[in-house]
Amino acid sequence: MVEPLRDTRTLVIQLRDRIADLVREEGLNPGDKLPTEAQLTQRFKISRPALREALKLLEQDGVIYVEHGRGRFVSAMSAIHVDRPITVFESVTDMARHYGYATVNKVLSIAEEAPEADTAEQLRLDKGERVIRLERLRLHGDEPILYCIDYIPRGIVPTRLYDIDWSGSLLDLLDQYKSRPRMSAATVSAVMLPDDVVQRNDLRDFGPALLIRETCFNAAAKPVVHALDYHRGSHFAFSLARK
Repeated sequence: MVEPLRDTRTLVIQLRDRIADLVREEGLNPGDKLPTEAQLTQRFKISRPALREALKLLEQDGVIYVEHGRGRFVSAMSAIHVDRPITVFESVTDMARHYGYATVNKVLSIAEEAPEADTAEQLRLDKGERVIRLERLRLHGDEPILYCIDYIPRGIVPTRLYDIDWSGSLLDLLDQYKSRPRMSAATVSAVMLPDDVVQRNDLRDFGPALLIRETCFNAAAKPVVHALDYHRGSHFAFSLARK
């Protein structure tokens, strides 16, 4: 019996993942034909329009391809297993958990401020709009493994800053204000922590870092977070698949 689709992802995204799981579970190989739309709608108890949207996403991801008049087929991309694709969108806490780290969030600073030009551009802020700047350190045991700065438009969170527990999940917090991030656009670079951050927070042993700078968008494609996450290079590695 198929379990109902109830988690927090959109219905189409859930269905896309279920179909991708089906490809693996059924042992379908590159070139094998995918079940028909009628078979898939019956299997997942889903509408035909939602199914077609999910299939479009799989086609865009390169997992399947279409031969007009013949149907949909499993592509060569589906045979590539990427252990930790850098394209996965998830909370930092969930990402760290995948690596076996049980992180504790330490809030270093929280403030409301005028954004710098780049931040204002990334968040599409009008002149005069302000941001919340959240600076946190993620520790595994006593060891710092992530240094993170998040910028959130002040208009999203009207609550007084000191009334909020900023040590928890930022995604869950924004969900309370109907602004949960669903996707992001990111750049990746190998860097060292800025000198002032190292000196101010006693992070001299942090070493090289993988900086993921990303702007996160809600379901309406509105930017809700601009984040700079410095992953300690000795503790993280990401994979990618190219097509």
